[in-house]
Amino acid sequence: MITQNTIQQILSRIDIVEIVGSFVKLKKRGTNYIGLCPFHNEKSPSFTVSASKEIYKCFGCGRSGNSIGFLMEAEKYSYAEALRWLAAKYNVEIEETETSPEYKQQQQVAESLYIINNFAQKFFSNALLNTDEGQDIALSYLKERGFREETIKKFQLGFNPEARDSFTKAALAAQYSQEYLQKSGSVNVREGNAYDNYRGRIIFPIHNQSGKVLGFGARIIKSNDKAPKYINTPENEIYVKSKLLYGSYFARQAIDKADECLLVEGYTDVVSLHQAGIENVVASGGTSLTPDQLRLIKKYTNNLTIIYDGDNAGIKAALRGLDLALEESLNVKLVLIPDKEDPDSYVNKVGATAFADFIANNKRDVILFQLDIALKDAGSDSNKKSIIVNQIAETIAKINKAEDFTKQQDYIKKCSEILKIEESGLHVLVNKFIREKITKAENQQIRDDHFAAENAAANATDTIDSEVLGLFNKDEMHERAMVRSLLEFGTKNWDDEQKVATYIFKEIELNQLDELIDNKELVKILHTYKAWCNEGIEPTAKNFLYHDNLQMSSLVVSIMDFNYEISPKWKEHFEGHLPTREDLFKEEVFSTLNYLKLKKIKRLIDENQRDLEKSTVSEEQMIFIQTHQHLKQMEIELTKILGTVIFK
Repeated sequence: MITQNTIQQILSRIDIVEIVGSFVKLKKRGTNYIGLCPFHNEKSPSFTVSASKEIYKCFGCGRSGNSIGFLMEAEKYSYAEALRWLAAKYNVEIEETETSPEYKQQQQVAESLYIINNFAQKFFSNALLNTDEGQDIALSYLKERGFREETIKKFQLGFNPEARDSFTKAALAAQYSQEYLQKSGSVNVREGNAYDNYRGRIIFPIHNQSGKVLGFGARIIKSNDKAPKYINTPENEIYVKSKLLYGSYFARQAIDKADECLLVEGYTDVVSLHQAGIENVVASGGTSLTPDQLRLIKKYTNNLTIIYDGDNAGIKAALRGLDLALEESLNVKLVLIPDKEDPDSYVNKVGATAFADFIANNKRDVILFQLDIALKDAGSDSNKKSIIVNQIAETIAKINKAEDFTKQQDYIKKCSEILKIEESGLHVLVNKFIREKITKAENQQIRDDHFAAENAAANATDTIDSEVLGLFNKDEMHERAMVRSLLEFGTKNWDDEQKVATYIFKEIELNQLDELIDNKELVKILHTYKAWCNEGIEPTAKNFLYHDNLQMSSLVVSIMDFNYEISPKWKEHFEGHLPTREDLFKEEVFSTLNYLKLKKIKRLIDENQRDLEKSTVSEEQMIFIQTHQHLKQMEIELTKILGTVIFK
């Protein structure tokens, strides 16, 4: 794990405007910055960044967060990955807590492979663009295929010269380990002699989600019946083919915006479509889709459109991994490219607009397409048809998540009509496969039960009386206001002797706050604040914004949300100083505390009233009545201070 010391160093350097500005064109407006939201399509900017609060918020789609949250949302990083990205940006050396020797060794190997791959990518790109051999053989070939130089540079395409060991010599001269060079796949060793693995080939670097090069795909240029068309990096500590999709680094934001991922087979398909302006596209590299690849797609969208060649091989490739996609609840469509074309050649033939229109107008449901193909193959053979019924039932059974129930029933209806069988019979068969799966995977059943319970709880809240819900929201608003005033002003001086935080915790003790504040996540913030004070950690809003407890961090972001901003043109119409929250922080702290005191008094009145109703002793009753009068007087006085009205 990354140490707290490293995290604090990263946080001290963070500039949210700089970080968000790397992805969004921002324009200053007043004290904030605005731009077009990267998370949804919009023409008028509603995406706002506050440098002082270090948060962003889109008033169009409602997404908000801090710098780390932005990276996690925009780049789909984990919390640790976002920290590492920031550490690299701000040149912070990462310290980690003590780990096992095996893990350390694995990390060292991984880092070495990243460094070697970075060196290799630069070598291959230089060989392509700046050598006679590269320009004459590889660059001319790529340009003949229609690739422009800016596209070649964007994807960092390269060339490994024909010479037996041109890259190997350069890498060894740069002091890279022959063992790691071999592990990276760029170098082979035979009978003690090292030589280039990708010689005479065009190189396609394969990037991870942060843009680091994990490995390479190397395509042959000259026709050679004996040599494979492509050579890929062998699996190692950083390159695991089943977890990768070519082009995902360049497509991630476009997929998120379009809410659709286009899946093709080859590297050149991806590059050609990107060049044509169709950027929400990735490639599987010709292998069956794996659960990890599908989950990578699902980080960005639930909508997957597979685009493959229209021949038999293309159809079979498109249908591989179908069941896994359905299990991941992806909405899968299929488009087959006509006329023995592939996506690369077809987009170059018809142009970007016609290609996009073709995709939009020719999407087919994958399950129904699969059924259509199978029935054509079966012809009039009744045995084959019965096999198809079982296969389609098993496929539909994969759609077994609670949220997909309607989709499953719809497939049963449509498929039974196409197969000309009783809908009830297909329904029974589908349920049979579902039961078999449940028997084999009891853990899945537990997760499904948990999902159903959450749905039931969510539905229960729909029956809450709107007036009661309104009162709850009002309480929540006041509780948040109190915590917000503590976060923003807690380190300010209340008077000559104490800070604002000290004053707050004196006025209402922490155990009383536990009772008075209904939102227990807010209570956790208060306890953390107090603990940090005792430990000598500065409890600033920033430290809470970047807390490693993501639930707490998200809550703080929402508490610190944008309320309003005074127009910068105010002075054009009015003279004099307009008080800000900074100027009036004592009034805000005083008001939020008095609200909690009033809430406490109301609870004491209710408790005293219940005791009075239970009492049968006249002396006790008199004490309860006197207590009630005293509490009501306190309530009235406090209400006058707050300027609110009590309804009897």
